[in-house]
Parts: sequence; structure tokens; C-alpha cells
Amino acid sequence: MNRRLLVTLAIFGALVLLLAVGLTRDPREVPSPLIGKAAPAFSLPLLHEPGKVFSSKEQLGKVWIFNVWASWCEACRDEHPVILEFAKSGVVPVYGLDYKDKREDGLRWLARYGDPYLASFFDAEGKVGIDYGVYGVPETYVIDKKGIIRFKQIGAVTPEVLAKKIKPLVEDLKRE
Repeated sequence: MNRRLLVTLAIFGALVLLLAVGLTRDPREVPSPLIGKAAPAFSLPLLHEPGKVFSSKEQLGKVWIFNVWASWCEACRDEHPVILEFAKSGVVPVYGLDYKDKREDGLRWLARYGDPYLASFFDAEGKVGIDYGVYGVPETYVIDKKGIIRFKQIGAVTPEVLAKKIKPLVEDLKRE
């Protein structure tokens, strides 16, 4: 009987330990299989000018930020002032992907909250989002001069993430 109790307590203790470790992890830091790999190439119509198409290959040789957003996304609204301020700094080009949205809703949203993007691309069906492994919006990627994804932020970019992760990484990548 004592042996059974000890085994049960040991199993219970192991489960509690696993739960405790899991609770200390940041749920936004989901390892992405794309980190260190080539960013999926895409060509999409511009949100503001549907007759014009943007190709991600145009960014080769530049470090850039790729921010996935949507007008229906509450967290995007929380993140937006941070992206606006960062884009104003001119440190790096910031591009947006209006994900699974209606064009008119995306345009209205940018008109209301401000447009930080050099350009926004329109991905109504979410095909590019799927290629990038988007879990949900917002998500933000830092892509280097060779077109390699170097960082992925799941969820809103906060001032802390910007200051501690994105800005230092961008500065390092620009020097390479």
C-alpha cells in the first residue's frame, strides 16, 4: 500500500512540476519552423490600389517588417499605436498584410486609426497567411536582406517587445 501511495504521489508531483513550468512560458513565444528559413515568396494586390501588385522579392537586399493585421482584430487595435510610432521612426520599412478581411473594411480601419505601412497587401482568402504559418492576427515578422525570417511575434507587438527584441535585431541585421 505504501508503495502505491508513493508512486501516485510521484506521478502527481511530476504533473504539478510540468504544469508549473508550462505556466511560466510566454504563450506568444511559439517556436516557428520558419525562423531561419526563406520567407515564402508572394505577389498580392495592394490594399489601396488593387490594380497594382507587390512582390515580396522586391524586398531582397533590405531588412523589413511584415505585420499581419485585420480590421476585425481587437488585438490589432491595441498593437496599432506601437506599429505607427515605430514606422514613423523610419528605422526599417514596415509593410502590412490585411488578412482575411474585406477590402473596404481594411481601408476604413487604416483611415480611422492611421496607416503606418509603406504598403498594405490584400489577402482576402488568407493564402499568404497560411504560407507564413499565421496562427491568428496580429503577427509580425522581421525579414533580413536575404529574405530569411529572423523573428516572429505572435500576438500584439508591445513597446517592450519592440525595444528588447525587434529594434536590436533590426539594427544588427542592417549592419550585416
